[in-house]
Amino acid sequence: MKKTLERNKSGMQLSDELVTTQTMKWVKDFIVGFNICPFAKREVERESVRVVVLRSKKMQVALEELMAEVQWLDEHPETETTLLVFPTLFSDFYRYLDFVDMAENLMFEQECEGVYQLATFHPDYCFSGTEPNDVSNYTNRSPYPMLHLLREASVDKAIAFYGDTDVIPEQNIEKMDELGKDRLEAILSASMTAGD
Repeated sequence: MKKTLERNKSGMQLSDELVTTQTMKWVKDFIVGFNICPFAKREVERESVRVVVLRSKKMQVALEELMAEVQWLDEHPETETTLLVFPTLFSDFYRYLDFVDMAENLMFEQECEGVYQLATFHPDYCFSGTEPNDVSNYTNRSPYPMLHLLREASVDKAIAFYGDTDVIPEQNIEKMDELGKDRLEAILSASMTAGD
C-alpha cells in the first residue's frame, strides 16, 4: 500500500514511522520524563501505548477513524490507550477544538461515555482564560495535533491508586513555570528532530 508522505517545516518527508517516533519521543521525554501524567510511565514501559497516524483531510473522515479506533480498542483489551495523531489536519487550533466537540458528541451518541474518554493535545494548545504565551499551555502542547483515547476503567483505577488527582494540574503548571518557555520549546523541538 502506498503511503502518503507529507513534509515538515524543514522539508523532511513525514512518514508514519517518523511521526510515531517523534510522538513517542515527546511522550517519553516530556510526559514521562517530567511526570506530567503519573500514569503514563507504566504503560510506556509495558508498551501498551498505541500510536495511530491518521492522514484524514476532512473532519467527517477523522470522526469515522476515531470510532474505528474505539472498535479496535474494544477488540484488543491488551492495548491500554491510543494516541491518534493528525499530522496533516487541524493546523488551526480553533478548528481542532471544533473537531474535539464533534468527537465528544459522537462518542456520547455511540454510548462510549463511561467506557472511553478523550484527552486533547495540540502544538498551539491554549487553555480558556490564558494567553497563548502562558507557559501553563505547554502541559497540553504536542508535536502534532492529537487525541488521546483513554479507557475510563483504567483511569478510575489509576485515580484510586494515586489518590488526589486534583493536584496534578497545579503541580504541572508549577513545573512549566520552573522549566520556562525556552526550555519547553527546546523539548518540543527536540521531539521533532527524532528520527532525522
